[in-house]
Amino acid sequence: MDIRVGDVLELKKEHPCGSRRWLVLRVGMDFRMRCLGCGHELMIPRSKAEKSIKKIIREEGQA
Repeated sequence: MDIRVGDVLELKKEHPCGSRRWLVLRVGMDFRMRCLGCGHELMIPRSKAEKSIKKIIREEGQA
């Protein structure tokens, strides 16, 4: 799956704050993501993150 730093991921489950959208801060074996609702940051294993992705939202300027 092609996920890059700066992408916004819409996940299947909601965060307790009610938001489903997360900003990708770091990509590798783990993803570092920030909730766009409350600003909470977490590290999640790549395999778990890829299973929970519903949609990838990418800025128009990015290739």
